[in-house]
Amino acid sequence: MTRDDPGERVPAWTDPTCPVARAADLVGDRWSLLIIRDAMDGARSFTDFQRRTGIARNILTDRLRRLVDHGLLTQVDAPSGRRRPYALTRAGEDLFPVIVTLRQWGERHAFEPGEAHSVLVDGDGVRVPELLPVSADGSPLTSGTTSVRRPA
Repeated sequence: MTRDDPGERVPAWTDPTCPVARAADLVGDRWSLLIIRDAMDGARSFTDFQRRTGIARNILTDRLRRLVDHGLLTQVDAPSGRRRPYALTRAGEDLFPVIVTLRQWGERHAFEPGEAHSVLVDGDGVRVPELLPVSADGSPLTSGTTSVRRPA
């Protein structure tokens, strides 16, 4: 992980060779994921994020700074020249399948049967189908059919 400013703090990696651990180090806390979720749903300003999440101002300030520092959000010039809205970067947009999968897991496991919850729909209003990892030949993958190859 590189930084433009040599004085900028680089995170200590929980597990330097594990992509899951590194990703969790960058976006694994509740607030960061909710900010990314809301950015995907159109939130752009500090006020948007605060209103949607209910997060305390000091925590929101910290999380937005971290997400910008880690390249998941950026601030763009506003037409008015006043406040600079936030926008997802390519890396932030790449979290979309993660957010969808987490949402779908939550639909299955975080609600009682019949309990009301929001639903993700496509542009035609049709519920997004369940995301499942598949192998190169299209067969379903599970933790039992995959393994991790660690660096030598």
